[in-house]
Amino acid sequence: MTTTAADDHSDDLAEFGYKQELDRSIGKFASFAAGVSYISILTGTFQLFYFGFAFGGPAYWWTWPMVFVGQLMVALSFAELAANFPVAGSIYNWAKRMGSATVAWLGGWMMLTASIVTIAAVAVALQITLPQIWSGFQIYGDGSGKYDAAANAVILGTVLITFTTVVNALGVKLMARINSTGVFIELIAAVLLIILLAANITRGPDVLFDTQGKGEGHDWGYFGAFLTAALASAYVMYGFDTASSLGEETKDPRRTAPVAIMRAVIASFLLGGLILLFAILSVGDINSPQIDTGGLQFVILDVLGETVGKVFLACVAIAITVCCLAVHTATIRMAFAMARDNNLPAGERIATVHPKTKTPIVPAVVTGLLAILILVVNIRQPQIFTVITSIAIIMIYIAYLLVTVPMLRKRLRGEWPPKDAKQRGYFTLGKWGLPINVIAVGWGTFMSINLLWPRKDVYNAVAPFHWYLQYGAILFIGVVFFGGLAYYWFVQRHKTGVLESHAAGPRAEAAADPLQA
Repeated sequence: MTTTAADDHSDDLAEFGYKQELDRSIGKFASFAAGVSYISILTGTFQLFYFGFAFGGPAYWWTWPMVFVGQLMVALSFAELAANFPVAGSIYNWAKRMGSATVAWLGGWMMLTASIVTIAAVAVALQITLPQIWSGFQIYGDGSGKYDAAANAVILGTVLITFTTVVNALGVKLMARINSTGVFIELIAAVLLIILLAANITRGPDVLFDTQGKGEGHDWGYFGAFLTAALASAYVMYGFDTASSLGEETKDPRRTAPVAIMRAVIASFLLGGLILLFAILSVGDINSPQIDTGGLQFVILDVLGETVGKVFLACVAIAITVCCLAVHTATIRMAFAMARDNNLPAGERIATVHPKTKTPIVPAVVTGLLAILILVVNIRQPQIFTVITSIAIIMIYIAYLLVTVPMLRKRLRGEWPPKDAKQRGYFTLGKWGLPINVIAVGWGTFMSINLLWPRKDVYNAVAPFHWYLQYGAILFIGVVFFGGLAYYWFVQRHKTGVLESHAAGPRAEAAADPLQA
């Protein structure tokens, strides 16, 4: 990247009131890899296939294209925003430009807290993969004890989060190299897995209409079971905004980030959908109860055998590692973006960028420690951990709504998109913007309600049964949302404003106007 180009992007960032401090070194593939690794085809599908199949049977596969269509509308809306606002902490800054200071803070707060929990949730996924590769990874106990798996998950997860903390503290270049390498391996592994599963197909696609009696006895029949199974797909296909959250570290972000967002979503849909499809078509016994518990790990070992199967499980472990790394990276940028606007306690300290690594080290360490603390809950209370991690996904969907709803309002008022966006060569939805935005809002609302619904078989599936677990999603999110709103309204909003140490000079005051809304 030439000095002139770097200066141009620094001037571009100054339009938003900030000076260039982060290391602008991320290229096109690294930007794409950031979005792909957050979604993480292998992590999500291997972590949650058992859940979708247990509730929906083979017909659960149809939730994958359904979720894709809804999330594609959100991604298209975000791509348009990424082209116009290539700033760190994408959700927070987009909500600030589309809505008000309060909406922006809530969007950032929901995304930040959800992301910290997600770091822990992804790290736990190592437990369902590594011990199947080698028994030595079962460090705590032999796996037969009541809490062996839960405690071991905390140990493995802590090691992984420590690794992602160190890498992020050392700088974005190292993070991008590791992440890009991991994503390259993940993509190759996904393609090879699709080919091998396709070569072992034992049944036709008509099985995709087989419900295996799921939903019998449910008040809503199979439709109710299908909506529950859809949570598995909803848990996978998000996080594509990460490509834009690294906007201040990306070369030519106005053009790179929108393309990266769309490629990440589409690639994840195609590869993930084919893996799920061919897994269902190739497993030896489609009625095996082990699918409901062992998930894709069981299917892979069943179809491909122990040796080849374990090679792919090793690739899954790599995917989990870079997924955790990407989630941690995005979380750090969100904390940095909010702190830079003095919208977090100790904002000056959190927003400090290390002069040598050009990365905010304090939020890397703080978010890492918080994620490890959340992990500890899993040792004796795995049900509570399940509730908390499920809630994190809901908060992310709500955070997305805090962007798409104000965006729709601006469209209806004729205030969006900017009149000169097309002339300046930015990505724009044109005449399709309104219907896409409407669908994005409708989809986000529908899925948030679906995720929030107090299903006992999701939030409190096994004894001991407690009402606060079944209604945990509503209670927890109510506390986080309204508690956060109260804190902001009575404390933080009186301090809001771009910190002088991060302001871009005379243009900073004008650029920060949205914070005063």
